[in-house]
Amino acid sequence: MRIVIGQPSLEPELIQLEKELREYSDADILLYPEGYLNQNVEEACRLAATYGTMIVSGHRRLNERPKDRTIIIDQQGQIVMEKAKYTPALVVTQQDVVISTLLCDEIVLQGFQYDDEGVDLLLHSIGVGMFSEEQYTEWLEEARGIAIRNQCIVMGTSHADGSYRDSGISIPIAYCISPDGEIVFASHNDTRTRVVVVERAEEHKTTTPRKERFLIKVTGIG
Repeated sequence: MRIVIGQPSLEPELIQLEKELREYSDADILLYPEGYLNQNVEEACRLAATYGTMIVSGHRRLNERPKDRTIIIDQQGQIVMEKAKYTPALVVTQQDVVISTLLCDEIVLQGFQYDDEGVDLLLHSIGVGMFSEEQYTEWLEEARGIAIRNQCIVMGTSHADGSYRDSGISIPIAYCISPDGEIVFASHNDTRTRVVVVERAEEHKTTTPRKERFLIKVTGIG
């Protein structure tokens, strides 16, 4: 499974998303930040079907509370998950991989828990960049703890720009953490797109039910 982790700038249309779908046409999943899709969900569904790539991101319903929602669009352009922020976890399955999501500060305000047979891959869509070095470290540590407790891979990404409540500081972040808590990569003010390849380990090499089921390879670093 090839997962593209992008850090786009905030934009009114889906120009960067379509560019990466075209450039990484062999991707299975494209992970984008919270609030990126917004009013363009219908267009995102069309693009997912056109390029045969699952899109995991977020959008807003401005007349509802909470307004932020996570969304997963499958490779046929169908919405297979749409979850309001701060509500219980949901899962979908892609290529026999059980996938769930976190939306921005859910990681620190409610954490993550899903007890029904567990998850393999947790995708974390963040809004703007971190507003301090302390927050950057805190959120990575929270993600490490979730990965270890749930024995799953955790990946996250923020927009390349924007700041929280006009703080004046924005540290774009993207990361991937393995089920044993190893930080496979964590970008800091580095908005290059990453491609993470998740492969099933050979059955005879798997020593625990979940922890070592997958091998992780990353490109776009260096």
